[in-house]
Amino acid sequence: MKLWMRKLFVSLIAILTLGIYIPETILEADETNEQDTYIPSNTSDVVIDDHTTSDLEEHSVLEELTAFATKQTVHKLGPKILKQLDDEFHSVIMPSIEVELEKIFSSFDEEMIAYYKITENPSPGYGERIFNIKNEMNGDTIAKFHVRRDYKPLEGYWFNFHYHLASDHFETHHVIADVFWDKNTPPKWMSS
Repeated sequence: MKLWMRKLFVSLIAILTLGIYIPETILEADETNEQDTYIPSNTSDVVIDDHTTSDLEEHSVLEELTAFATKQTVHKLGPKILKQLDDEFHSVIMPSIEVELEKIFSSFDEEMIAYYKITENPSPGYGERIFNIKNEMNGDTIAKFHVRRDYKPLEGYWFNFHYHLASDHFETHHVIADVFWDKNTPPKWMSS
């Protein structure tokens, strides 16, 4: 090996091992892991006397949370699955999730809704988690939204969208929707 190639090779190894060079993929991974929860933007501590103004703020917080829940669900399904389930996603899945979110939030104090957040990072591969709803003040998980693959013999694969509540210790499956996939095995979650 020529002397200049040896010197180049040794200097590259030195740069890599001493940490002078940090690949861009590592930097991007660190940036995405900084925040693992979504917090609505209007979580101010301002006391509002006008009841209609607080209703509007509550409504906008619910809309933000619902929009983020939609984003997380799209992310969980991934392009391959979403492409085939596009009609059912907009007509069955998301309207049902929105109804269940409204039901969950209506059971809590209106002033506390601003302190609820939706977690990011749905579980990839074969995991069920789409998102969780947490109380930002005490860190308690209120609800867990999941999607499970079910194989029914002679029918094929189905996606079971459901959620669990803290009030029953996350034991009961509250069904949101069952959507047919195909007789063929579906791809992993979040696959493109």
